[in-house]
Amino acid sequence: MRSSPVAAAMSGHACRVDRRRFLERMVLGVGLAASWPPVFSEGFSGEDMKGQARSEDARIVVFQGDSVTDVGRNREQLGPNDPAGLGAGYASMATGQLLGNAPDSRWQCYNRGVSGDKVHQLAARWQVDCLDLRPDVLSILIGVNDFWHTLSSGYDGTVATYERDYRALLDRTRGVLPDVALVIGEPFAVTGGTALNDAWYPAYADYRAAAKRVAEDYGAVWIPYQSIFDDALVRAPVEHWCPDGVHPAPAGNYLMAQAWLDAFRAVLVA
Repeated sequence: MRSSPVAAAMSGHACRVDRRRFLERMVLGVGLAASWPPVFSEGFSGEDMKGQARSEDARIVVFQGDSVTDVGRNREQLGPNDPAGLGAGYASMATGQLLGNAPDSRWQCYNRGVSGDKVHQLAARWQVDCLDLRPDVLSILIGVNDFWHTLSSGYDGTVATYERDYRALLDRTRGVLPDVALVIGEPFAVTGGTALNDAWYPAYADYRAAAKRVAEDYGAVWIPYQSIFDDALVRAPVEHWCPDGVHPAPAGNYLMAQAWLDAFRAVLVA
């Protein structure tokens, strides 16, 4: 298996035993490489699967976040694996590769990102847009608006507010879904983007550091999006990846989807 920034970030993280047993079995059906077998190959029983999904016929992934996850999704299309409901960004790309490589799998993927959200706004809709879906894997990317809106929208939150709210959200989640596997993405700002100015530096780095502390403390797989984009700038300019520095172009969403799939793989084998 190829090494990746996500795999390196995962090193040393502790995982819950029950979750590990469930996800180790599920690695048979991930299909992240074309040669991998589909879910429930001959002799593999659904009774062997241990998880939190609402039925034995489904394993649930929920993508949560702001506009970087939303990417124009149709909020009236709430079913799993729906092209319009998944939007046009990394969540849709990652879901397509996951399901395309495992056509017999039982993964059901939902995008519940909402443009403009901060952590406390995730919390306000968390019951319906997360807990009621009972995810087995919960992916969260949040933080850019918790900082950006202090510059542009009169929001008076601080990095301490961001971290406190994030921890409260995950405490609430663990209370209902104690074995949910967490994937936390690093909030990023791509250098040179048109939406960025000097006020972002170095202040925004504190939000990235807070998100990483949260990921470490809650045993999440960490996706280091900032370094992924920083490295990408060596190969092509910011306009190719993320013109405004916040909202990725198709190439940037591709990078994010591949990093997310690395994280998903790390969850399964941890």
